[in-house]
Amino acid sequence: MTALPADPFAGWEASHAAAAVVNGTEVVDAAGEVDHVLRIASVAKLLTTHAVLVAVEEGSLDLDEPAGPPGATVRHLLAHAAGYGFDREDPIARPERRRIYSNTGFEVLAEHLVRRTGIVFGDYLREAVLEPLGMGATELRGSPAHGVWSTVSDLTRFATELLAPRLLAPETLAAATSVQFPGLAGVVPGIGRQDPCDWGLGFELKDAKRPHWTGSANSPATYGHFGGAGTFFWVDPAPGVALVCLTDRAFGPWALDAWPVLSDAVLAGARH
Repeated sequence: MTALPADPFAGWEASHAAAAVVNGTEVVDAAGEVDHVLRIASVAKLLTTHAVLVAVEEGSLDLDEPAGPPGATVRHLLAHAAGYGFDREDPIARPERRRIYSNTGFEVLAEHLVRRTGIVFGDYLREAVLEPLGMGATELRGSPAHGVWSTVSDLTRFATELLAPRLLAPETLAAATSVQFPGLAGVVPGIGRQDPCDWGLGFELKDAKRPHWTGSANSPATYGHFGGAGTFFWVDPAPGVALVCLTDRAFGPWALDAWPVLSDAVLAGARH
């Protein structure tokens, strides 16, 4: 049975920590304060991505329409390939040259959606994603790149959406979790340079990355995101399992020691 270990947060030294495992459409195990609201940091990019993809399916946006710096598109912004630096307004490279992880790109993306729809981004996110999924504790309080607060309980609802999509067509989600602009090298913040540094549309892809914040048992098809606030969220479509984990201990070397161990423990149950 897919489950968390008996003491999943042993040695983590976090004041607040919670996690839950989703298998198919069910939460099969949970631990900690699953209804405690915490900042999810860059895991917010997945929710922002979902809102943008809803807008694409509604016809308000096109993935290949111009957005951001000259030569860039909505697709480039989602895939961290538009040339923006981490948090700089001016591009530091031409589009599609490097995978440059960028908060700025997602902020520009949200502004572009506002211009195209006339709807404040926080309202669009709530109406397109949060309310349909019943994520009532989740709130945008700042940047669409990293300024969302949520709970493990709410994020399991999002995990269920990814494992059995209702808001998006399956082919849209499949494209979002496939490599965009293959072959680009880049840096995963806090982990290091990867060549290639594969990314989908908003979703980071494990593929052959080493080292990685997921487990050694996670399949190459695993996708998700982690946040600098000490949060992570992954979906492994091979066993049909997702793991959500929120803490209030900032990301650091401790996480690269602890998170893969927890991920492998969860997936050990999925193999039986």
